[in-house]
Amino acid sequence: QYKNLRVEKRGEKENVLLIQLNRPRAFNALSDALISELSCALQDAEADKDVGAVVLTGSDRAFSVGADIAEMSKKTYQLLVETEFPNFEVVAKTRKPIMAAVNGYALGGGCELALMCDIIYAGDNAQFGQPEVAIGTIPGAGATQRLARVIGKSKAMEMILTGNRLSAQEAERAGLVSKVFPSNELVEKTVKTAEKIAGFSKTIAALCKESVNTGYDLSLAEGTHFEKRLFHATFSTRDRKEGMAAFVEKRSPSFKDC
Repeated sequence: QYKNLRVEKRGEKENVLLIQLNRPRAFNALSDALISELSCALQDAEADKDVGAVVLTGSDRAFSVGADIAEMSKKTYQLLVETEFPNFEVVAKTRKPIMAAVNGYALGGGCELALMCDIIYAGDNAQFGQPEVAIGTIPGAGATQRLARVIGKSKAMEMILTGNRLSAQEAERAGLVSKVFPSNELVEKTVKTAEKIAGFSKTIAALCKESVNTGYDLSLAEGTHFEKRLFHATFSTRDRKEGMAAFVEKRSPSFKDC
């Protein structure tokens, strides 16, 4: 049903949804149509009780080179502020864990899209960059905020003000990506980690994600207070009782996501 995505379930239990950006001739540039389809696919993933994690990837050559500039160049200030264009902030707001598997170029909006995911794995050919300054604009999907929080102000400023790129290895050292794999193994390795996440309680995984993301915007004291409230809340769940009982009884837990 999608023209700009390929979507399939992966894993032994088919509990991982693999979403592949599929505009190969445009290096997966983020057109309005692609963003709308991505939003729909993630909403479907949220509603699917069998899906425990999502993997977002592109092609071997490009995760995404960012916005479709030919499409964006026709937009005006008035049009942007008065019209609701498709917005991929839905990635950041999805409750289920999302992993980005980045091969090739992740530039501009492509880098921002990866930054919205919870975990980034990179192929050894990956390149991350924010080149918006070279075309007379600034990042518009969160890079000026998220990059500084992830890799620090100085390195974020260097990327944004110069358009310089980070290699996969540099991105790993900077803390932008968690792990680097050979490009031909990347998706398989990412799905494997996503399978592990999907095997836990979906309820508890969502609370883990909410606690980390909420704490990003709070002071340490406020964040730890929020964490404590969620920790207490887990004691009203069946999965917390089952998880601890299974540990004591030395068996595998049977989570019911409640």
